[in-house]
Amino acid sequence: MRKKTCLLVAVILMAATTHAQKETIDSLRNIVHNSPEPDALISACINLSAQLNLSSFDENIEFARKGIDAAIKKNDSVSLAKLYRNLGMAHYFKGKFDSAAFYYYKCVDIFSSKKQLNSLASVYNDLGKLYRKIGPYSRAQDFYDKALRLYTQLKDKNGIATIYNEAGVLYEYEGKFDDAIKSYKASLELCKELNDDVGIAYSLNFIAGVYVQQKKFAEAEEYNTQALNIREKLKDSFTIALTYTDFGGIYSAEKKYDKAEESYAKSNKVAIALGYADLLRNNYSELSNIASAKGDYKKALEYFQQSAAYKDSIYKTETSKQVEELSARYDTAEKEKQIQQQQFEITTRNYWIAGISGLLLLGSLLGYSYYNRFKLKQQARLQTEILKQQDLATKAVIEAEEKERKRIAGDLHDGVGQMMSAARMNLSAIQSNLAFTSEEQRNNFEKVVGLIDESCQEVRTVSHNMMPNALLKSGLASAVREFLDKIDQHIIKISMFTEGLNERIDSNVETVLYRVIQECVNNVIKHSKAGELDISLIKDADGISATIEDNGKGFDVTDTDKFNGIGLKNIKSRIDYLKGTVEWDSTPGNGTLVAIHVPVNK
Repeated sequence: MRKKTCLLVAVILMAATTHAQKETIDSLRNIVHNSPEPDALISACINLSAQLNLSSFDENIEFARKGIDAAIKKNDSVSLAKLYRNLGMAHYFKGKFDSAAFYYYKCVDIFSSKKQLNSLASVYNDLGKLYRKIGPYSRAQDFYDKALRLYTQLKDKNGIATIYNEAGVLYEYEGKFDDAIKSYKASLELCKELNDDVGIAYSLNFIAGVYVQQKKFAEAEEYNTQALNIREKLKDSFTIALTYTDFGGIYSAEKKYDKAEESYAKSNKVAIALGYADLLRNNYSELSNIASAKGDYKKALEYFQQSAAYKDSIYKTETSKQVEELSARYDTAEKEKQIQQQQFEITTRNYWIAGISGLLLLGSLLGYSYYNRFKLKQQARLQTEILKQQDLATKAVIEAEEKERKRIAGDLHDGVGQMMSAARMNLSAIQSNLAFTSEEQRNNFEKVVGLIDESCQEVRTVSHNMMPNALLKSGLASAVREFLDKIDQHIIKISMFTEGLNERIDSNVETVLYRVIQECVNNVIKHSKAGELDISLIKDADGISATIEDNGKGFDVTDTDKFNGIGLKNIKSRIDYLKGTVEWDSTPGNGTLVAIHVPVNK
């Protein structure tokens, strides 16, 4: 009941917000389309994308991106972070959780550096919600704890009350019902202190939901009744309808089916007047379950068909299966009545036994069939979850590796490199003060200075290879070309061709492809004994294709030991992460061709 209620609240608030803010949205659209002033444009994009966040996810993304372009040109990092958050929320509601996390983490970096603590706490709460959906719950709890610490530091009681409710839902998911009630009651006390009647009613409602799961029906009724009294005083129609739905759930769990039907009927009366389709869908579904439990399969089918009429296209296949199941049950029940009538007329005991045996057999077959379907669904869910976790693990490893490369490159450039440069300057400064007794001493001193110069250059080269500036500033093609320009042409002659890479692509794709090409080139130099190397990078509508071809000694691609090395494994795992393909074409003495293709979303 708790999860269903939360879903209904989200849908209803979506509709209410859209209606109430239409005039404001129209005025903001006008500013975005007509204002030449960058500040006004950015502010309008922030507010417009936020208001569209619960009504039109695609429009949210459209206006957020317009604001991002303007904020980048103006170098307004705080506004940029706010727009990133709106983008993250849109992707979250669209079910694209990896993209949502990407934008949320961008917000965290900016808000942390700019000391925007209230905004940072809000993003921590967003990340807690995201991990509450995809797991692990421990990570969700970490973000809720961070948000709570910031809200406490800011003395933001509304924020604290929100986190208590969010954490309560997480405890429910984990089956920690006592902790959930404790968290909801903490939120309730804060709402009472703030005289927030709406918040008080929701906290009471949340507590009632936990008591239903614990089968403490008397306590659930008590708290739900308190919530109903407050909402009736507020004359809040849609939350009143929700409360009657919750009462229906309580009575249904207690098997007080008549009272449950009465509560759902009251909820439907309000929902029909307000036009809340999702609430009606839920109520008719529950009424169908009640009628089925009472053995009234005809009525169950009628209710289910009414529920199905409110479902959107996402549920069409599932709805069709359920309708067929209920129709079969209803038809079976009708046939059973006919058989019973015939049995009464014939009044033969053997026929009764045969009928009962047939029913038992039918029940066993249906049970066995249901078990098999359930088992297959569970296996499919498990496989999907395994693949998801593998993708997340690969992504985490690659991101951690890139972060560590960036850190080491920074340490080399800003730490070791600066110290070496300082040492070079100090030696140059004291050179004029030294009285060399012989030309040999002067030459030795100059050799030391030369070694330091070479070391500085080597540190700079290593740091740039680990995190090239061209990749950050100009993109993949420029970064690869800069990397190749540093290779001595006397060692190997390199030619490069690029096409279609005038515009930047996703930074993750650029970084991974750069590392793969870098690894392939290093393998050619180290192992192939090649004199020529040809590289091509082509971007078209299907994605990015890269080929690295040398005229070296080649190798046997059927030798599996060659692919057990760290280098080739890294190449394959990185391309797999991008959902791409990589193939090696080589034979001993005939060189090697590496062909890579990566799909790129526009």
